[in-house]
Amino acid sequence: MLRLSFSRRALRFNFTARTSRGALAEHVAWYLHLTDEATPTAVGLGEAAPLAGLSPDYGPEFPVAIAQLCDRFNAGAFATFTAADAPAFVGSGWPSLVFALETAALDLAGGGRRQLYANAFSRGEAALPINGLVWMGDAAFMREQIQQKLAAGYSCLKLKIGSLDFATELALLAEIRAVAGPDRLMLRVDANGAFAPADAPAKLAQLAAFHLHSIEQPIAAGQLVALAALCRTSPVPIALDEELIGVTAPARQAALLDEVQPPFIVLKPTLLSGHAATRRWIALARERGIGWWITSALESNVGLNAVAQLTGEYDVHGFAQGLGTGQLYHNNVAAPLLISGGMLRYAPAGAWELPD
Repeated sequence: MLRLSFSRRALRFNFTARTSRGALAEHVAWYLHLTDEATPTAVGLGEAAPLAGLSPDYGPEFPVAIAQLCDRFNAGAFATFTAADAPAFVGSGWPSLVFALETAALDLAGGGRRQLYANAFSRGEAALPINGLVWMGDAAFMREQIQQKLAAGYSCLKLKIGSLDFATELALLAEIRAVAGPDRLMLRVDANGAFAPADAPAKLAQLAAFHLHSIEQPIAAGQLVALAALCRTSPVPIALDEELIGVTAPARQAALLDEVQPPFIVLKPTLLSGHAATRRWIALARERGIGWWITSALESNVGLNAVAQLTGEYDVHGFAQGLGTGQLYHNNVAAPLLISGGMLRYAPAGAWELPD
């Protein structure tokens, strides 16, 4: 018989992380532990780490929800349970729990070795290109991060913008381009909805001077008419991010992409209800010729590994993914995930910590 339990860890940032929703000193991750009484030493591990102000399932009721999920699962006396069963069992409104339960089921099916898929990345045979993430902060802090990422060999940087004076942010982009032109360095920015629709066209025109690859969510989610107009006219390609959160019905997903027609979408499995849901978004995007990349959402290494191994199911053609968050915490779950030269690798023979 299968058993489900949970544990919790408060992940502490190496710095006070500023986001468009305030400052973060720590981020709480919850772990589902799935075991089979027939093989008690094998543990399928999945992570649920909802984000304040962004995840539909973040809030004071989450600890109760995860405890009730485990109680309900154990009362079911399952002899078998697969990742495909997770969305229906968890139900709507709890995307990070779906992601966690899917991950735990995939892990247990593979023997509890944190190898969720049989692809070149999970076997340690291939690396995934990732962007270097530059966090919001004062100009000196952001400048320091930029210099570190360039020195580390990243060929793609992503800057969070919208928290500083816009002229200061433009000056930082100018500094980067003075060091590395577009032939050497891909630049992405993420506005997290910081631009007002009336101001966005002028700001996008100024950003275009820096030959940006894309801008994520220039205006706040929920303004589809304005967003569609921007996607048609913006000199910087637009990527949808927050716009996808909470859009779970396949018909609504297709309608959103058809109405807005974005050049790109950004996929965060924790926020989009997990592995199968992310695959569905990718299929819809491919049908429409829309580009995409996958991004972690501040999970610990448990969630990051799951997101990276899902990404490894696809040939990303050297296109940088947003999987560089493993170095954010000084008490992260120890894992054989390695970053070097702007590439993420997995060492399947390496040791994993089991969070308790």
